[in-house]
Amino acid sequence: MQYEGVGVEHRATREHCGIFDVSHMGEIRTSGPGAEAYLQRLLSNDVSVIPIGGAQYSVLCQEDGGVLDDLFTYRLTADSYLTVTNAANHHQDFAWFSAHTNGYDVDVVDAANDYAMIAVQGPMAREIVQTLADAPLPERFAVAERHVLGHLVLICGTGYTGEDGVELLCPPESAPAIWEEHLRRGAAPVGLAARDTLRLEVCYHLYGNDLMVTRGPIEAGLGWACKEDTDFIGADAVRATRNAGPSERLVAFTMDAGIARHGNPVTGGGEVTSGTMSPSLGVGIGMAYVPADKAAPGTALTIDVRGRERQATVAEKPLYRK
Repeated sequence: MQYEGVGVEHRATREHCGIFDVSHMGEIRTSGPGAEAYLQRLLSNDVSVIPIGGAQYSVLCQEDGGVLDDLFTYRLTADSYLTVTNAANHHQDFAWFSAHTNGYDVDVVDAANDYAMIAVQGPMAREIVQTLADAPLPERFAVAERHVLGHLVLICGTGYTGEDGVELLCPPESAPAIWEEHLRRGAAPVGLAARDTLRLEVCYHLYGNDLMVTRGPIEAGLGWACKEDTDFIGADAVRATRNAGPSERLVAFTMDAGIARHGNPVTGGGEVTSGTMSPSLGVGIGMAYVPADKAAPGTALTIDVRGRERQATVAEKPLYRK
């Protein structure tokens, strides 16, 4: 959860470079002539536009539009993809992938044990990683194989902090040497607690908090990652919600005082999904589902924090900007 402390690790990532062991994330490898058509049916975004060496964010929906997970998919070759899943959802995601292969010439493999995953994030992240790599790093939202300290690594221009940086997918046996050398070159080790404060400042969703099967991507503000014309599973339900307008929306907020936490009710309807003290802003921040008529920035909210009413204000996303 933490090494030196949440605030120290958070600020190290914002100001210099943090390194995160996120090997708990899962991976699914999809390949074959039917891989693109197959993923187009499962994933909410338009898989056909991912270039070779590109990355794309999407959600995995059930038929009623409820969100099963949010994912990053990397196109490694014309007919080979790697999808990164959230740790708690990996087994159910792989089961969902496996259950929908009928009619597609595709091979779907659980690759979670093939990779360790190390994220290097912050203003100096790319510079540090580049000193260890044998070729230029891929740009943002791109992916490429490189040798890092002589180890073959899949380097992804993605992250979960709002900072520039990369994520390294490597054989598990290569991870300790790569980790230690980054520390030696100045990267600060960062735990999952600071990973949460970093992602919440830039309003990145956390599955199980801000995303769930009982709500869809439109309510969550992820309509931009949904292309209903691709006919993904759940597309009709997502289209209906988009056309009618959602009854509630996921908003960001700042607290007048104190901190709201996951599950705290919002007076008049809704609930807090994520909340913390922002190390960068020095105030309590969070996200909450609220009725659509209370979702405009500047709207005052009252949140019940363990029986005490606390005042908050709906804010523009992201809460933290460079």
